[in-house]
Amino acid sequence: MDKNQIIIQTTEYIKTKLMGEGSGHDWWHVYRVWKNAIHIGRQEEVDMFIVELAALLHDVADWKFHGGNDEIGPQVAREWLESLGVDENVILHVCQIIKDISFKGAGVAIAMKTTEGMVVQDADRLDALGAIGIARTFAYGGSKNREMYNPEMQPELHDSFEKYKNSKGTSINHFYEKLLLLKELMNTATARQMAEKRHAVMEDYLTQFYKEWEGIN
Repeated sequence: MDKNQIIIQTTEYIKTKLMGEGSGHDWWHVYRVWKNAIHIGRQEEVDMFIVELAALLHDVADWKFHGGNDEIGPQVAREWLESLGVDENVILHVCQIIKDISFKGAGVAIAMKTTEGMVVQDADRLDALGAIGIARTFAYGGSKNREMYNPEMQPELHDSFEKYKNSKGTSINHFYEKLLLLKELMNTATARQMAEKRHAVMEDYLTQFYKEWEGIN
C-alpha cells in the first residue's frame, strides 16, 4: 500500500472512531491538528509521512479517557499501522511521538526527540490556544463535571504527571496550569509566530471574564 493510501485510510479510521466525541478531542480537533502539522511541517525539513500519521493518530486513545494510561495510545496506533503493513521504523517513530506529545504538568519536562515530533506537538498545542482553545477548555471541563470557576480554588503548577492527571481544578484554572504556558513551549519558529495571536485572545478573554464575574462589565 502506498503512503497516500495509508494516509487516506488512517483519516477515515480516525474520523469514524472520533466523530461526535463531545469533550473537544473529536475528529475535528484531529483534523485541525493535522492541517496545522502540514502547515508547520512544510516550513521544516521533516518526513511529512511521519508527521501526518502522528497528527492523525495522536488522540486515537487519549490517556485522559483511559484511566491515565499513556501507553494505550501508542498501542492502538501500532495495531492500526501494523494492519496496514507500515514499516516498523515508521511505526516506532509515530508511536514515540504519540507517547511524548501530551503536556504532563507545568513542572514536567519531556522533550520531543525528533523534529517530526516537535512539529506535531506544536500543531496539537496550537489547537489548545485562541478562540478554539477556549471553547475546548470548557467542553472538556463540562465532560469531566468540573466547575467553570471557583475564586477560592487557586491554580496549581503540577510538578509530576501523576498530580496533573489527578487534578480536579476548574476550567479557568486550566488556563494558568497549562494554556497560558504553551506559547513559550512551542518548538518551531512557525508555531511560535502562530501562537502569539492565539495567546493574546486568551488573555483578553480572561480580562473580560473577571470583569463580568464581578458585575463590572
